Amino acid sequence: MPFVYKKKYGQNFLQDKTIIDHIVNAIDPTPQDLIIEIGPGSGALTKNLKKYGATLVAYEIDPDTHKYLDSLEDLKTHIIYDDFLKRDLALDMQNYEYNDLYIIGNLPYYITTPIILHLIESHITAKKIVIMVQDEVADRFSATPGSREYGAITVLLNYYFKVDKLFVVSKTKFYPIPNVDSAVICLQSKDNCEDVNLDKFNQIIKASFQFKRKNMRNNLKQYDLNIVEEVLKHHGFTLDNRAEDLSYDIFVELTRSLFKS
Repeated sequence: MPFVYKKKYGQNFLQDKTIIDHIVNAIDPTPQDLIIEIGPGSGALTKNLKKYGATLVAYEIDPDTHKYLDSLEDLKTHIIYDDFLKRDLALDMQNYEYNDLYIIGNLPYYITTPIILHLIESHITAKKIVIMVQDEVADRFSATPGSREYGAITVLLNYYFKVDKLFVVSKTKFYPIPNVDSAVICLQSKDNCEDVNLDKFNQIIKASFQFKRKNMRNNLKQYDLNIVEEVLKHHGFTLDNRAEDLSYDIFVELTRSLFKS
């Protein structure tokens, strides 16, 4: 009986071996490392990831993929059939000894951002995160200040990671064929993130971008605008600038300045 693809899980299985190789080769783990794969599906990436000899933990929400994945399990490859977003990743990682952590996956379009936020909020440190996402989402994640695609999620990612869009993948390389093209991005963890209260940092970012077409004066009017103006002026900006004009480090400084104890 043929596999029934489920729209509710955003299932689009990658078919092209060359692209699979490119994705797998974007990480370089050793046998002493740990790889987390998100959404292995039919196991196309999983089979290739096994070549590294690293411990491999794959999270799959659809139990019907047993027919593809069961044969891939061994002493170093483990499939967890559960909703990735509901897992306590820090707790899961305590079950494994490893040097560096790598995360890889072809993410369902509809939960891409929640998965990224789950990884950040889990406080696990990955050396590299290589994921396939919708092409326009990849543009948003890797956008630069001043561009139309630049937004709150871009600022947050740039705080934690060096973000690179690696390559575009045509929609024709999947089955079933999705409506749009995809792209592979690499999030490389920064060695030292600037010290800031992360809850307050998120608060300032969300407030600054709450109305995309409004300037900083309007979006941050509930805060001390004299302090906001002083920080912006230091970086060559004014209250008339929009959040999309500002790099992540300015938001870090705004947070520190506005919430001095």
